[in-house]
Amino acid sequence: MKRHIVFLLLTLASLASVHAQNESTAEPIRGLLITGGCCHDYDAQKEILMQGIGKRTEIKWDFIYEQFDGKQHQIAAYNNPDWAMGYDVIVHNECYGGVDDDAFVNRIVEGHVRAKAAAVFLHCSMHSYRAATTDEYRKLIGVSSFNHGPKSPIAVKKLASHPVIDGLPDNWVTPQGELYNTNPLTHPRAKVWDSATALAEGRIPQTAEPQVCIWINEYQGIRVFGTTIGHHNETMSDPNYLDLVTRGLLWSLDRRP
Repeated sequence: MKRHIVFLLLTLASLASVHAQNESTAEPIRGLLITGGCCHDYDAQKEILMQGIGKRTEIKWDFIYEQFDGKQHQIAAYNNPDWAMGYDVIVHNECYGGVDDDAFVNRIVEGHVRAKAAAVFLHCSMHSYRAATTDEYRKLIGVSSFNHGPKSPIAVKKLASHPVIDGLPDNWVTPQGELYNTNPLTHPRAKVWDSATALAEGRIPQTAEPQVCIWINEYQGIRVFGTTIGHHNETMSDPNYLDLVTRGLLWSLDRRP
């Protein structure tokens, strides 16, 4: 009996060693950051995100940075049906809310589906393309948001235990903030889609209604992590924020955060 126990322990130790070795020799994640647009310091944020996530997980970055103030700008890469091919995950941190071309917006979604590329949506990517009538982009994200409240630090409350947020401090308050409305009591078209799971909500002193601000979603076999937090560089640079986004990115790839 003792021999069997020793053999079992040695086997489990060997499997753990193999698993650790496989993780250490795994190919780096292929990530694409898409960023640019109005109202935010995207020049700095592209470095904050790529460097911050890169310190927390092994990832090889490419990025598309088209910095235009006009909200109607259409990112050129999305016109290529294969724009997402070759990438494991796409991180969206863009702000082009005036684009109303449904066919163009649907190509963003179709690119994800065609490449089976996981998705991370940050802050103004939720308000991008809000002028379009198609809902497919919003279904991919998992929430619909069309406006936001005043600038204020956001008090974040966890709604569930989940690997994406378990490491986030309880009662975390962001350094600065701009809380997006996802609650239909605040905006009639705001919603969390049935496919999404709300993980945390945010509150600011100026408004009564809480707003879902961290969630996960699944769309046609694609895993999606999203958070409306992230307007200011100070918030994006916060280690809690970078930990959160990295865990969400790893979850979207079905990897252990």
